Amino acid sequence: MKAESPQRKIPEETKDQRASRQRMRLALIILSFILYPVTFAYISCPIITEAAGMGIVTGGLVVFALLFIISLVLGRLWCAYLCPSGGLQEICNLALRWPLRTRKADWLKYLVFLGIFGSLGYAIWSAGGLKTIDLLYRTENGISILAAGGVAAFLGPVIMILIFTLVFGKRGFCHTFCPIAVLLMIGRKIRNLVRWPALHLEAKKGRCTGCRTCTRECPMSLDVNTMVMTGKMVNADCILCGSCADACPEDAIRYAWSGR
Repeated sequence: MKAESPQRKIPEETKDQRASRQRMRLALIILSFILYPVTFAYISCPIITEAAGMGIVTGGLVVFALLFIISLVLGRLWCAYLCPSGGLQEICNLALRWPLRTRKADWLKYLVFLGIFGSLGYAIWSAGGLKTIDLLYRTENGISILAAGGVAAFLGPVIMILIFTLVFGKRGFCHTFCPIAVLLMIGRKIRNLVRWPALHLEAKKGRCTGCRTCTRECPMSLDVNTMVMTGKMVNADCILCGSCADACPEDAIRYAWSGR
C-alpha cells in the first residue's frame, strides 16, 4: 500500500495575523478592480477570441494558460486575491451585505465556459493555428481603456457583473456566469485526481463548537460548518480565501499543504 505523503501545515498564527491576512486580501482584490481599466484586455474572453481568429497569441491567452497551470497547485486562489470581477463583487458585498439568493442557476457558467472556449478553439482552427504574438493586443501602450472602443469594452463587463450581483446576491457572477471560475475548477479537479501536493484547507472536527461563524464569513456562501463536521473540506466553489479559517474562534480550520 502506498504511504500517504506527510501533511505539511501552516504554522500557528495569532488572531491579529489572521485578521491582517483578510485585510490584505480585500485590499489586493479591490485594487485589482481599481486597475481593471488598465488590465481588462488581458482577461477579456471576446478580445482573446477575436485575436485568436487572426492567429494572434495575446497577453490574455497567456494569462489564461498561466491561471490554469497555477490552479493545478493553488486552486482558485486567483478568485480570492486578484480577480477584478471578484473585487467589484467584494465592494458590493461590503456596501450591501446581501446573501447569495439562489444557486439554481449555477449550471449556467458551464454553458458559458463551453461556448467561450469552444469559440476560442474554433477561432484558432479557422486561422490555421496561432502564428504571431502580440501581448499588448487591443491596448494603447499596455493600457486597455485607451484603445479604440476601450470604454465600451470596460463598461460592458462591469455592468454585467453588477447585474448578476444584484440579482443573485453575494458573488453571484462567480456562481452563475464566470468562465474563468470553471477553468480553475477543472485545474483543481485534475489535481484532486492526481493528488500531488497542493494548497488546501483542513479542519479539526473536535475543535468545532458549531457557532457557524465560518459559514457566515464565507464569501462564496458555502456551508463551511457542515464541511468541517463531515470532514469534507474539498469543494469546487471554494476559492481558498481563508475567511473561514481566519474567523474561526477555535482555530478549527487552517491552511495545509499536502498530496492527500
